[in-house]
Amino acid sequence: MRVIFLGPPGVGKGTQADFVAQQYKIPKLSTGDLLRESVSKGTTLGKEAKGYMNRGELVPDSVVIGLIEEKLGSPECQKGFLLDGFPRTVTQADQLSRYLTSRGENLDRVVYFYLSKDEIVRRISGRRSCQDCKAVYHLESVPPKVKGICDACGESLIQRNDDKPETIESRLTVYQEQTSPLINYYKAINILGELDGAGSVPAVQDRLVALLAKPRVE
Repeated sequence: MRVIFLGPPGVGKGTQADFVAQQYKIPKLSTGDLLRESVSKGTTLGKEAKGYMNRGELVPDSVVIGLIEEKLGSPECQKGFLLDGFPRTVTQADQLSRYLTSRGENLDRVVYFYLSKDEIVRRISGRRSCQDCKAVYHLESVPPKVKGICDACGESLIQRNDDKPETIESRLTVYQEQTSPLINYYKAINILGELDGAGSVPAVQDRLVALLAKPRVE
């Protein structure tokens, strides 16, 4: 299975990506993880990416695509993969399509997770993170045993700037501007499935499994 998960922050696609990767025995790939891995290993692309990151610049498409193609060409991805949050632009989608075609492969499904803005803000703004061990909690769904204290290491929990309501609003605006053309791109080739991210994790999983079971329309 070769599948892409798209959706704004806070919609729950990361949780479902972990489930699908385990259920279907395929690797979950994200650009953030690939960047960290390549920088850590000191690969050629990793060194190039590190230069941009050290200067506080965005890593260009050419490097990101290179990392993706390098990983997709590895034995680990022979039986399929799940791309979480990539591509982000039509340009990236075009390059990914050309690469897969060159290998005689194609995507099976692109899943777009959607959720109301109010619910996304509620979910993200409830997050609290440990400054020390990086554990993440939620005030409603996964609260710490002691308010404001990490269960694992006893350090204080904080609300990251990215998780504050005013920042979330800005992130969602940027995401929608970037992603709307991409949604239409995959709709046009009949592989986009839209999934409601509301409700419990098991309920969303059930809808997701049903969606992934649908045959690709050629």
